[in-house]
Amino acid sequence: MTPEHRKRADKKDLLLASMMVVAGLAVSGLALGSLAADGQTRMAQATPPLQGTPSTTQGQAPAEAKPGGERPTTPAPEPARPDAEAQKNGATPALPSAPAEKTAAPIKQ
Repeated sequence: MTPEHRKRADKKDLLLASMMVVAGLAVSGLALGSLAADGQTRMAQATPPLQGTPSTTQGQAPAEAKPGGERPTTPAPEPARPDAEAQKNGATPALPSAPAEKTAAPIKQ
């Protein structure tokens, strides 16, 4: 490409880029103008708050906190694995037993 053709191509590219910028600004201006001319305040509609399940401890006061003691819980937490006597009476463990490949040998002293 000769220097004269290169100059002409550069001018065409610059003119095309300028026209695209002006067109973009014009479209943006028209959009902003139509929003401003509306005169209304638009409000998004929010979803209603979720309804939670009623608590079984509703109405009970929390346990008293004692300085230096453990954090009180109401009701008291239950163990994940009930003792043998409770299992005989029909209590089921909260967690399933570990699979065989995850059970380790006892630690030797």
